[in-house]
Amino acid sequence: MTLLRPPSATAPARPAVRPRRRRGRADRRPRVLMAVTAVFFALLYLPIGVVALFSFNSRKSLTVFGGFSLRWYHAFAHDDVLLSSLGTSLRISLVATAGSVVLGGALALGLVRCRTRLGSLAGLVMLVPLITPEIVTGVASMLLFKGLGVALSTGTVMLSEITFSISYVTVILRSRVAALNPEVEEAAMDLGATRWQALRLVTLPALLPAVLAAAVLVFALVFDDFVLAYFTTGVDPQPLSVRIYSAIRFGVQPTINAVGTLMLAGSICLIALALFIPRLFGRRGGLDILSGE
Repeated sequence: MTLLRPPSATAPARPAVRPRRRRGRADRRPRVLMAVTAVFFALLYLPIGVVALFSFNSRKSLTVFGGFSLRWYHAFAHDDVLLSSLGTSLRISLVATAGSVVLGGALALGLVRCRTRLGSLAGLVMLVPLITPEIVTGVASMLLFKGLGVALSTGTVMLSEITFSISYVTVILRSRVAALNPEVEEAAMDLGATRWQALRLVTLPALLPAVLAAAVLVFALVFDDFVLAYFTTGVDPQPLSVRIYSAIRFGVQPTINAVGTLMLAGSICLIALALFIPRLFGRRGGLDILSGE
């Protein structure tokens, strides 16, 4: 009598054949979306590229490129009016950065530590400047100074920029403060440190990457700001952005292309530095809100 063995014991197992995946509409590249994206970036960056290109133009022309030259950068380096405006913009940016970081950091600590309804309401009010059109803030600041009888000057620009930048610093630092472990600060106070010493020796070092990132970002925003500076500045000295606008009204000069290219390059470097600082310290929370992490 012949014993029949199961087929699985005699025949080798065949590898499973995966069914072919049919290429449907979901696998096709969205060519329309790619085209729209390409057109968007072209319209966004093509004018900037033209300005950067003609800043190296050897001819005094805004339409005909005659060759590469540093003529207009040399002219900017010897223009006393533009250099004075550049110094004014740097002073405004430094003062606004320092003031907004101090006040914004204190506000971020208060909003996280205060767990009352008043703290929640203050957090909502803090976000209002971020969604308010800047021209509204500029007009309101100008009317406020006029109503108080304060003459418009560099000081009024600094005050306006500090007020406008506090919200940006608070949003950046608030997420980092919320991620801190309060037990570490409490342990420092249990070991004999005062509340101020615990804040200075424990909390602030942990917030340092986010503070530096916020400072660099605010400096770039204030240095390039035009709307708020235009409504709150005096006659002289004027910030660089306002000076450029005043010069353009009488005709665009090739020197303006060089100034704009330098401002663009500086802003890109500052924002890249703001994104890199938290990773340099090996921590998160600096500009994660901007990088999408």
